[in-house]
Amino acid sequence: MLLLDRMLKRLVRDGELTVTTSDRRVRRYGRPHPALVPVSLHFTDARTPLRIALNPAIAAGEAFMDGRMQFTAGSISELLDLVAWNARWSDDNNIRSETRRAQSIGAYLYQLNYRRAAKRNVAHHYDLSDRLYDLFLDADRQYSCAYYRADDETLEQAQVDKKAHIAAKLALKSGQKVLDIGCGWGGMALYLNRVADVDVLGITLSEEQLKVARRRAADAGVADRVRFELIDYRDVEGRFDRIVSVGMFEHVGIPNYRTFFRHVRELLTEDGVALLHTIGRADGPGATDAFTAKYIFPGGYSPALSEIVPAIEREMLWITDVEVLRLHYAKTLEEWLRRTEAAKAEIVQLYDERFYRMWTFYLAAARGAFRHDGHVNFQIQLARRRDALPITRDYMAEAEARYAGMI
Repeated sequence: MLLLDRMLKRLVRDGELTVTTSDRRVRRYGRPHPALVPVSLHFTDARTPLRIALNPAIAAGEAFMDGRMQFTAGSISELLDLVAWNARWSDDNNIRSETRRAQSIGAYLYQLNYRRAAKRNVAHHYDLSDRLYDLFLDADRQYSCAYYRADDETLEQAQVDKKAHIAAKLALKSGQKVLDIGCGWGGMALYLNRVADVDVLGITLSEEQLKVARRRAADAGVADRVRFELIDYRDVEGRFDRIVSVGMFEHVGIPNYRTFFRHVRELLTEDGVALLHTIGRADGPGATDAFTAKYIFPGGYSPALSEIVPAIEREMLWITDVEVLRLHYAKTLEEWLRRTEAAKAEIVQLYDERFYRMWTFYLAAARGAFRHDGHVNFQIQLARRRDALPITRDYMAEAEARYAGMI
């Protein structure tokens, strides 16, 4: 406990944390803070504190999953909120910097994501039970940052607003061909076809998502205009007027950024437009934490804007618009976490208690990263030509209002 005690004394300044060791010794850290719930936890064995001190990024999550770290006050989500608050980017304290340096070792090789590895990594997360995603996502299964126009907006409405926000930036025209890279369960592709009368090809590496997307297109009677294929973005052929990619770029990996944008350029028509929506970092380049890399998104990485832009420039694409969504994903994750906790019994029945704890740890940690650390969402609009789009943003607002009135 000596090493963990030293680390917690340096880290926890705001909020109250009480730790009880397996031999019933009690240690207290921090001070009351109005934004943070007091947390009390205890360790069931003597080795867990050392494991966490040596590798907090993964050992804390595993201790919670295995039941070696238990709570008598507060919960894992409130503990992670407390930690994220104290290690937030605005403070730029030493403990945060040291953690980030340790994570960076080997990050580049981890992101290589060759074709076979990319498919395996996607299956690890997206080929889970359909029922799991039904329990915490909206009915359209939008598994990416929603767009909240008001604090009291429902998740369902915020996800509809997200689709309208993205569609407006594509400057769609009836009859155009659209490529959806990383189409998920088909919600965005079906939406674009419905509001803008366009033909869409959605691509995914998830066999389970493919089945659902194709079934949805058939049920909607648009399977001839909204098609879905199991294919890597590197293997797509043809030309498209518009390309959209939502929540997929996090799986590309820095070594493949130039390849990704080279394919975007080659697949776009001369007056084509693309819209990239991705999780990103406002605090500069970093590394995927060990827990997320092992249990949630193997091969995944959320990039800084400074890591994305050079690849775009080298592939001679015009950056025509950039928007940073700063708090929208924190609100989205808050609702996903609430729904997950409400569905505990069903999730445990689907998998087991350990899986449920893993999932809540993942969502709670992600919420903390978007609430207090440097995580944001980027929406980057691209074109092959500087004159492919109007020179003001008025068309976006007009289209967004029109789409909002259609659903």
